[in-house]
Amino acid sequence: MGLKDKLHKLKLKYKGKKMAPAFNAIHTFLYLPNETTHSGSHVRAADDLKRTMNTVIMSLLPCLIFGMFNAGYQHYLALGEIEAVSNSFFSSVFWSWDNLVIGLWKVLPLVVVSYGVGLAVEFVFAVIKGHEVEEGYLVTGMLVPLIVPVDTPLWMLAVAVIFGVVIGKEVFGGTGMNILNPALTIRAFLFFAYPTWMSGDKVWVHGAVERANEIADGAQLDAISGETILGGLAQGKEMLGSAAEASYSLSDAFFGFIPGSVGETSALLILLGGLFLIFTKIGSWRIMVSAILGTLIMGLIFNGVTSAGWIAESSKFYALMNLEFWKHLIVGGIAFGIVFMATDPVTASQTNKGKWIYGFLIGFISILIRVFNPAYPEGVFLAILLMNVFAPTIDHYVVQGNVKKRMKRLKLKTA
Repeated sequence: MGLKDKLHKLKLKYKGKKMAPAFNAIHTFLYLPNETTHSGSHVRAADDLKRTMNTVIMSLLPCLIFGMFNAGYQHYLALGEIEAVSNSFFSSVFWSWDNLVIGLWKVLPLVVVSYGVGLAVEFVFAVIKGHEVEEGYLVTGMLVPLIVPVDTPLWMLAVAVIFGVVIGKEVFGGTGMNILNPALTIRAFLFFAYPTWMSGDKVWVHGAVERANEIADGAQLDAISGETILGGLAQGKEMLGSAAEASYSLSDAFFGFIPGSVGETSALLILLGGLFLIFTKIGSWRIMVSAILGTLIMGLIFNGVTSAGWIAESSKFYALMNLEFWKHLIVGGIAFGIVFMATDPVTASQTNKGKWIYGFLIGFISILIRVFNPAYPEGVFLAILLMNVFAPTIDHYVVQGNVKKRMKRLKLKTA
């Protein structure tokens, strides 16, 4: 008797009992379901929730693989053991096995803990509530390791995942009922509960925290600095551009050869992932385009403020205000947030006009938070969570506006 038959027999044995959802989830994950419908009308389609989630995961895999190589690259670069890659996405210095080994060692445990803990919570709730295990966490489990620093302690990630799945999703009824993006809920919990692990100049490069602790204890070691472009810009440093004193070039930021969260550094791969989601009709192009417009317009407004001389160059807000408006899209996590999180079909606006408003406000507010919060200049996750809350309100007024227009047309026709 094969594994498929054994699982099917266990499914039948525990049918109607508490553990039925667990056995059913394992069986349907590994094999196609044996059951077929016999009554009622049904729509046959090639897509379902599992295939939709798998499509999103496929779009995230390039960012994950690149993030693994970048983790090793930033580590060895900070130690001075390799030369910086310049203007080449296919450099053998970056795509080396040594970099990948570091990446696998640091990133894979984050993925395992994210999926292991998150799915365990899903199974527990499925057994308690007596419903099927939902596929919604398949994407969340992949997103979480991509939006945290590479050296995030595993126990910390596990605590955050439990909080995010329970508070961000299960208390609302599970997949399809949540009003907050679960991955961003996890990120918000980490930021507010453990802020020193989510910001600063030591958390983005593997080994920097340990080296800093050893130096603090009196060891004679060179420090490893892993400051992000945004962190440096917020302090008024020359971090991005073509000037000789700039820490990173524009190509570095676009290709992703910079410190940052595991999956958010490469604007190129995020762009390709967004195009793939649009092509497969999984991600909303309206949200992506409107969010980009909101980002650019807010950036232009701040550029206008600085060019008009309304704010002194000595101001702590000046550096990020003066950053060329389009550069906001290639630094920090705003591109990743727009493509993979703002487009979450459960928590985003559902109406076409609402998607334009929703996306625009995400981009607009992200830059607003980025500029006016120099202590932590990455505001996209806060902007998305805020708009998650207001998405139903936006849709309500869009629908009511359409109803009023139709009522007016009806009155005109009957008059």
